[in-house]
Amino acid sequence: MAILSVDLAHRSWSDLGIVILDRVRSKTALVDAYGANVKPGTVRCETIRFTAEGLNSLNSFAPASQAMNPVDAEVLAGQLNHLANVRGIRAIVLNGPQAWKSGANGLEHARVSERELNTSAKTGLPGVVVPRTYRAFAEFCMDVFEGLCRRGWHRLSTQGQVATLENRVLIESCPHAAWKSLGLKPLCSKRRARVSDLADAYAALNKLVPITCNRPPNHDQLQAIVSGLPGLAIAEHDIAAVRIVGNAPRREQGHWREGFIVLPLPPPGHDNWLRGMRWLN
Repeated sequence: MAILSVDLAHRSWSDLGIVILDRVRSKTALVDAYGANVKPGTVRCETIRFTAEGLNSLNSFAPASQAMNPVDAEVLAGQLNHLANVRGIRAIVLNGPQAWKSGANGLEHARVSERELNTSAKTGLPGVVVPRTYRAFAEFCMDVFEGLCRRGWHRLSTQGQVATLENRVLIESCPHAAWKSLGLKPLCSKRRARVSDLADAYAALNKLVPITCNRPPNHDQLQAIVSGLPGLAIAEHDIAAVRIVGNAPRREQGHWREGFIVLPLPPPGHDNWLRGMRWLN
């Protein structure tokens, strides 16, 4: 079962990282885009590029000439919903906050999930974001969640929901925490990342979780891949492969509050797990 994972961005469409993940099930030997053999169980990644040959061929996104324009949350929600419908996808992973903090969670400026993971940015009460420069992105992400919910999607509302995808489920993840949860060094910022950094990060991830891609992922797509792994595990009903952090989302005084952040766990038997706990601490 395939899932859609999106590294959200609001300043330009070209900054979106969009991938579709599923798992190779065939027992017949397969060959990837580079001529290498692909074993059953490998995570298969299709990176979706914002070009006329990519997204436009799916009749999904705005023209490629608009790639550098700011992203409209409502338009993006509609296009993601369309792409999911075309591909039969029932789980979307979004890298960004889905809600504000609850007024009763005992924290000053953070949701429970953000405090537990010590995220660099935190969403407080409605309109309050730390740091303040994060507010536009945070509100954009919440608008994307809302836009998808209006189209029949539902926030992951209970840990028991990982056992079924009867409803179309929205899952919040966090790339920085996802790398640490796997025991891997988080990918450096897009501004600082060199091609060698992307290659090293992808190689480390591929060593832990075998992956085959249709093309080398860029920074945004690589962040979407690592964040999408728990969504794939949920789609496969593999609760042992996910860590769910925080409190369930709920309505409070006209706003959505809290919400789970879901992280991938390393495969059983990997020594990286202890190192991952050190990163988390």
